[in-house]
Amino acid sequence: MKAKRIYFGAILLFIMAAICCKKPYAPTIVSTNNHYLVVEGIINSGSDSTFIKLNRTVKLSDSVNHMAELGARVTVESDQGAVYQLSELGNGIYASVGLNLDNSQKYHLHIITSDNKEYRSDDEVVKVTPPIDSVGYTVKSNGIQLYVNTHDPNNNTRYYRWEYSETWNFHAKYGSGLMSDGTKLIVRPVDKQIYTCWATDSSSTILLGSTKALAQDVVYQSPLTQIGSTSERLETKYSILVKEYSLTSEAYTFWQNLKTNNEQLGTIFSVMPSELPGNIHCVTNPSEPVIGYVSVGTVQQKRIFISEQQLPQTWFPVYPYDCTLDSLLFCHGVTPCQNDVADFLIPLGSKEYAVYPITDKTGVLILGYASADAECADCTIRGVNKPPQFWK
Repeated sequence: MKAKRIYFGAILLFIMAAICCKKPYAPTIVSTNNHYLVVEGIINSGSDSTFIKLNRTVKLSDSVNHMAELGARVTVESDQGAVYQLSELGNGIYASVGLNLDNSQKYHLHIITSDNKEYRSDDEVVKVTPPIDSVGYTVKSNGIQLYVNTHDPNNNTRYYRWEYSETWNFHAKYGSGLMSDGTKLIVRPVDKQIYTCWATDSSSTILLGSTKALAQDVVYQSPLTQIGSTSERLETKYSILVKEYSLTSEAYTFWQNLKTNNEQLGTIFSVMPSELPGNIHCVTNPSEPVIGYVSVGTVQQKRIFISEQQLPQTWFPVYPYDCTLDSLLFCHGVTPCQNDVADFLIPLGSKEYAVYPITDKTGVLILGYASADAECADCTIRGVNKPPQFWK
């Protein structure tokens, strides 16, 4: 028995020692305080505006995922000496109105940060992007697949990149007809309606296409995104704006590597992550990494609308919240109920609840009141209640 006690005591001491000897491990990649410059955007050679976004990388352990580069001097420069100044808009964004550049020249981006560090991209040729032929969709059993078609009759493009912005019209689960003005419940004015809204989102994946291996420079039904049949995006009307960029082979390789590193890692069968050799360099310190690839060229875009009438009538959206109407107060047709409304319902109507009248069959006599949570009755929690200018 004594031997057993000694044996179990030794095991307990071993476990305690193992626990006590644990030390936190912070890999260098997590704890290194390197803030590398990240450059996003293209030099638009046409009549559209140029937007360049400058950020700094942060540690993986930081609470923010990027740090805007403020107070920089950013210019577009040609190999013939022309200089175009970009204005700082805030939050690390620098912009210029349409530059209308000479397509026979090469151009680069020049950056001088607030601490006088200098960065420069390589000289790049102007890539003229062919028009988008069409943006379409195919109806599947569980939703729609959106795609883009394009071609270059001169067979000069070969490498493509696309981005998109999608906007959709949707409704709250319940319509809120009343609101509080602080002293009483009133009919909700038209300009304060919270039943119909519009929401917008942008592409989060890298969309590329290449016709290098094809005899003709034709892109046919290159996939953009899928939308499920129960998605709120298809509830009433949906719109997608697709932007198309023409790339050099070097730019295409950069975006392809970035796509692999960002979207195709995470399993034991995934390829190993690779370096991202961009075309931007730190002149002040050539050994400092800089992330990004600045291309030069025109941008083509096309927008389409899809309404619920164009889709199967058996499709119904699934509301994102579990919503029910709860009865709050019944008046029983007596006047004192109005005092209860002032004391009880008005504070609710001015805060997180939407209040609804319960009427008789005539729709005139109010029998009581019900309510719903704000997320079920206020669409402005997830969108805006005014349509965008392009909406039709």
